[in-house]
Amino acid sequence: MVKTFKREERLKKRDDIRKVFSRGKCLGCRGAKLFVLQNNLPHNRICFTFSRGFGNAVKRNRAKRLGREAYRSFKPQLNGGHDMVLLVYPEDAGATFARRVEQLRILLGKAGVLQ
Repeated sequence: MVKTFKREERLKKRDDIRKVFSRGKCLGCRGAKLFVLQNNLPHNRICFTFSRGFGNAVKRNRAKRLGREAYRSFKPQLNGGHDMVLLVYPEDAGATFARRVEQLRILLGKAGVLQ
């Protein structure tokens, strides 16, 4: 299993994130949406974000940690060259790790990013 979440795998620039929101393909499941756009890079980049009213900083940080860990579990199975934004909704603020893994499995499968 891959243990790191490298700096180059993080989608951080505001313009890049907006481009994924505006031009990317939107896929949804209960509690979350995934926006996917090709990036012409050999690796994927991902950003975890939350809708308004997602709770306090503690809940947002926990949700972000769960999302990163779930993403790490899928990294070896992913096709490269995509920018992704995972948008999580407030109803899913108390989700467990297993729930986040299931959400990502569904969304990455719908996006065709999983091998």
